[in-house]
Amino acid sequence: MEAILTDCVQHSLRDFMHSNAIFICERLCAEFPSETNLQLLASCYLRNNQAYSAYHILKGTQLAQSRYLFAMSCFRMDFLNEAETALCPPNEPSVEVPNGAAGHYLLGLIYRYTDRRKSAIHHFKEALSIDPLMWAAYEELCVLGAADEASVVFGEAAARCIQKQYLHHGSSIQNLHVSNEDRNFASVRHLSLEDFSPRHLKHMQGNNIRDIPGNYHNSTVAGGASTQSLTGSSSNITFYNTPSPMATQLSGVAPPPLCRNIPQNGPNLSAVGADSSPKSTVNSTVQAPRRKVVDEGKLRKISSRLFIDSGTRRSTRLSGDAGANTNAASTMVTGNGTTNSSKYLGGSKLSSMSLRSMTNRKGQTWSNENIDDGIRNETFDDARLNVTSTTSGSSASVDCRSLEHEGATMPGGVILNTSRIISGTSEVLNLLGTLGEGYRLSCMYRCQDALDVYLKLPHKHYNTGWVLSQVGKAYFELVDYLEADRAFSLSRRVSPYSLEGMDIYSTVLYHLKEDMKLSYLAQELISTDRLAPQSWCAMGNCYSLQKDHETALKNFQRAVQLSSRFAYAHTLCGHEYVSLEDFENGIKSYQSALRVDARHYNSWYGLGMIYLRQEKFEFSEHHFRMAYQINPRSSVIMSYLGTALHTLKRSEEALLMLEKAILADKKNPLPMYQKANILMNLENFDEALEVLEELKEYAPRESSVYALMGRIYKRRNMPEKAMLHYGLALDLKPSATDVATIKAAIEKLLVPDELEDSL
Repeated sequence: MEAILTDCVQHSLRDFMHSNAIFICERLCAEFPSETNLQLLASCYLRNNQAYSAYHILKGTQLAQSRYLFAMSCFRMDFLNEAETALCPPNEPSVEVPNGAAGHYLLGLIYRYTDRRKSAIHHFKEALSIDPLMWAAYEELCVLGAADEASVVFGEAAARCIQKQYLHHGSSIQNLHVSNEDRNFASVRHLSLEDFSPRHLKHMQGNNIRDIPGNYHNSTVAGGASTQSLTGSSSNITFYNTPSPMATQLSGVAPPPLCRNIPQNGPNLSAVGADSSPKSTVNSTVQAPRRKVVDEGKLRKISSRLFIDSGTRRSTRLSGDAGANTNAASTMVTGNGTTNSSKYLGGSKLSSMSLRSMTNRKGQTWSNENIDDGIRNETFDDARLNVTSTTSGSSASVDCRSLEHEGATMPGGVILNTSRIISGTSEVLNLLGTLGEGYRLSCMYRCQDALDVYLKLPHKHYNTGWVLSQVGKAYFELVDYLEADRAFSLSRRVSPYSLEGMDIYSTVLYHLKEDMKLSYLAQELISTDRLAPQSWCAMGNCYSLQKDHETALKNFQRAVQLSSRFAYAHTLCGHEYVSLEDFENGIKSYQSALRVDARHYNSWYGLGMIYLRQEKFEFSEHHFRMAYQINPRSSVIMSYLGTALHTLKRSEEALLMLEKAILADKKNPLPMYQKANILMNLENFDEALEVLEELKEYAPRESSVYALMGRIYKRRNMPEKAMLHYGLALDLKPSATDVATIKAAIEKLLVPDELEDSL
């Protein structure tokens, strides 16, 4: 009875029938009250976004997996102290962190959000040392500014670790092969002959993995489809050094989809790609023939039907049905080649790549999305049971099919092909190395270098939603809003369901004053996911562009409510408070953002602007300098830092900083304007006029430039030229405040400077 109930719960979870799984699992716990069954019930609640239920169920439990699940529920409820205590009991300092790499990753997040940077970095590095393919840990290290070069992290040591784990896992499958034949009917229900009905096989063939939009993280970036071991989740947990008692009871346990920018109560994406996906069913149907129930001829038919690539020719499919493995293998293209021709986009320098989806949101990584039921999606394909690796993302299904034929003709159906393991590992790590280096450079705000790295990616990986959104962010930081708009537009075309970077995209449209596009984007995002902070940030930017700052603030506050760890939403709240001249709440919002992410330079900059307006110049200089240390390539930050230095009577330092700002971005008129202003105050009128004459070429319709020239001519006792430039400034239709200032200056045009200062 226990086995039947457990299997029913797992099947319900695979079919996303969470309420049914919870009900059946409650019956299981009532009839067989064990801690492992409680773990399964807690995992059901976690998948159903009921962390509070899992919290009460697991409170006081002692098993390693129970502590991990309890820590996960605490993390989702923002009980970070309790989560830390569960993972690292204070009375047992030598106890191992449960759940291996995932446990260290979760602990790293806890330390990060409790402002213990060194400890967070240590545990993220531990997670990478256990599982070199845990991209989420490397991503967090990049955000903290502590990531090593990607070539080191995904280098030879990582390759040896993966190959060792791969070979060890293959040998363990061989050792367990015979004993698996004696498993009871309930525990191998998903391996039974019922799963080989023609209707089921037709369904699986029609739902090829490559055609399912939900499997972004299962794309050929990892070299093939996912795997599920013959012994359920237990063998995979052992393989990844993840201690878990009675792991066969825990195949429904979901690790955290932990990442920045995802609301805590949003949809649990870790369950989406679990063994309920068609891919997992493919795994189960491929495993069954190895039980020596189906003869060799039937195995060939099953494997060929399951692994037919939708892009292969009819002749290849026919040869696959006939068991002609050599013909199938001959269709493969190694390296970056594909069996399908690339689709090209036109319209900008971003448009030379083919479209293919790779991942969904930032932080949703290959390493931690689908560890449920022993599934690992990031690197190893379904041929892991044959212990082989593909040489190309596009040829993954063909390769898997050929390996299935080979495995069917050998005792045990298992092949250990070391050369393929080495080549596959090398390809995966090279890809992750390129992506990782680009992301690391972006987090260091070396945006042009990051763009150059991303351009080295193959077409099919460059034109994915995640990469294009990173390209858009890089252009945004470079203040190239037109190219950022193009990149984000391509990202939306490739992944219209993804919200990765859409908060930044809405800010790009805000700066471009594209009110119609911004309104359309906000409506689309709200209809896609009302519980995502990115959606409400876009809506807030839409109202802010229309000068409705109170409504904009409400939308940004909604984003904060949905995800208190979304730093950019706090920053946008601060901007709106400043627009409403509520500086006290603005400071609080910026400080909240910095508590989430101490390297969020936008908030340091915002605090500097508030203190500059309040004439607290020392505070202003400190905060601008903090922002400058984080992002030393921003000409805007350098410009305001120079202004703050000038107000502190450090004009020489200010001029040097402004020179750096001009060199950093010659298209930005702000540092040149600030330099001319400082030169005027130092009474270097001729140099100031030279700078302004050059500035007119870059900003011919900027009224403040002509107004400053008018002030300089007035100081030089040239009222006619001063009047001319004041008139030109008014003709360019400045803001109402600037109009009043210019008119006041015209009225005092004939008043000597000494008398004007006394007035």
